[in-house]
Amino acid sequence: MASGNAIRGTRVGAGPIGESERGESAPRRRVSYWCARGHESNVSFAVDAAEPETWDCPRCGFPAGKDSQQPPDAPRNEPYKTHLAYVKERRSEADGEAILAEALARLESHRTTP
Repeated sequence: MASGNAIRGTRVGAGPIGESERGESAPRRRVSYWCARGHESNVSFAVDAAEPETWDCPRCGFPAGKDSQQPPDAPRNEPYKTHLAYVKERRSEADGEAILAEALARLESHRTTP
């Protein structure tokens, strides 16, 4: 039942991969980060690399910090605002009434003009 394919499951040019071919790996240290949901992430850094203060939690995406007792706060998502909500932030109710009256007057003048 042998199909004659002795190198099944390997690719052409593949050979043994070991430290001698890749070179030595850099010395590493592990740093723990905790997010607001209590997830712990162990991240590996080179010994001479600077470690960031925060790291994104791979489980929930919240920012994680080095202090397990006081992790960074979860980000606040602002609710979606409609165009009308942005307009109401910029204009008062009286401004809106004046603009509406002006627009209605313009429409009325177009209707009466032949």
